[in-house]
Amino acid sequence: MVFNSIAFAFFLPLVFCGYWFISRRSVRWQNAFLIAASYFFYGWWDWRFLILLAFTSLVDFSVGYRLNRSENPIHRRLLLGVTLVSNLSVLFFFKYFNFFADSARELMTACGWRADFVTIKVLLPVGISFYTFQSLSYTIDVYQRKMKGSENLIDFLAFVSFFPQLVAGPIERAPHMLPQFARQREFDYHRAVMGVRRILYGLFKKMVIADNLAILADQVFDQAGAFHGISSAIGILAFTFQIYCDFSGYSDIALGTARLFGFELMENFRAPYFSITLREFWRRWHISLSTWFRDYVYIPLGGNKVSTPRRIYNLFVTFILSGLWHGAQWTFVIWGFIHWLFLAVEELMPGAPESFISRNARRVLTFIIVCIAWVFFRARTLQEALQMLYHTATRPAGGESISALMRATYHTELFAVYFLCVFILFCILEWLMRKETFDLVMNRMPTLARRSSYLVLVILIIFWGFKDSAPVFIYFKF
Repeated sequence: MVFNSIAFAFFLPLVFCGYWFISRRSVRWQNAFLIAASYFFYGWWDWRFLILLAFTSLVDFSVGYRLNRSENPIHRRLLLGVTLVSNLSVLFFFKYFNFFADSARELMTACGWRADFVTIKVLLPVGISFYTFQSLSYTIDVYQRKMKGSENLIDFLAFVSFFPQLVAGPIERAPHMLPQFARQREFDYHRAVMGVRRILYGLFKKMVIADNLAILADQVFDQAGAFHGISSAIGILAFTFQIYCDFSGYSDIALGTARLFGFELMENFRAPYFSITLREFWRRWHISLSTWFRDYVYIPLGGNKVSTPRRIYNLFVTFILSGLWHGAQWTFVIWGFIHWLFLAVEELMPGAPESFISRNARRVLTFIIVCIAWVFFRARTLQEALQMLYHTATRPAGGESISALMRATYHTELFAVYFLCVFILFCILEWLMRKETFDLVMNRMPTLARRSSYLVLVILIIFWGFKDSAPVFIYFKF
């Protein structure tokens, strides 16, 4: 079930009403109801996915429960090993088995050896990387004594399966979320209004901005080599903003939906494309994942408290693993490598002088690097990505080819002009939110302007957002 579907439009109000009706009983009833709703939500794709979700939850709850009662270092390490093996083996089998088998076969064939590895056709469970990392971080935190393990199975099952952020995050931490499940939630009208606001903005970003940019991006990427120069660059820019609006739109809807049920999720995006450095970009992009890798990979390797060569190596390991987390393809590995390479350059370069020109020049340079990396993220093969970049840089294109691209994509140049105006207004709003939260920006608007903006968003979603074959959220495949 996806957030921008008719099914979810019926599901959410029914769950909302049932949840607050049953909330008068106790927090246990609230959490039990959320578990039932979340399992129904996740099972909507395929009921078999529920087996893995339940397995992960039960294993990690049991490990956390036992860690509470053990002071023996060897026993504690064995328990940690159980949760690492169970979580990572499931993730490896469903997501990476064929990738490594195919890579090994290709390498051995290139060396002149005969290789015939078995590959298995398995259906990748939606969101497996997200809930696996969320549950795994809980047991690591309990092992490191950052928190006490949960004693309540109902609370823990609700924490792992909470439907607003189950499929594509944010990847929440147990110290932040479990206390929210442990206490009774009371309906708060103001919080609910802020939640609906955030849902509306998320739907606008996904259905109006991302889905319309997807048409343009697909037109260019699916015909790699057919478009050149500025036309190809437009396609790259289209995907750059498509993936941001698609993923941050999901996060907005998740945060807004969670508020309807009395929960606060962490912010996952803070206007990342206005970053001055790549380091800042990763403090603003997919914050829940970047902080997960920081806390559970980068810092355990030594973090910043080591020599410069070792720090660069730590960054290398972190970003290669981050690339693999996104998918079992070499294109994702190269995407991670590009980010590591330029982060390493930032580590070695002296600080730039602080001035208006310097800051904005670095902002533009950082954005260009991010766009180049996105080409590898979107392309189906390395050859396709390199072909896109080559044609963008070396083969010019005139105004006629751009007009042809717009006509082929949107059928009318007038729609492209209207859409461009809406997109520019969206970018202005994002610029205003680079230092402020969405809620603060909206609250500071005059009442009439704020309500008018809601109406405009609804109209745009109705007329531009509903398509016969709208793409699903990009991060569902991760």
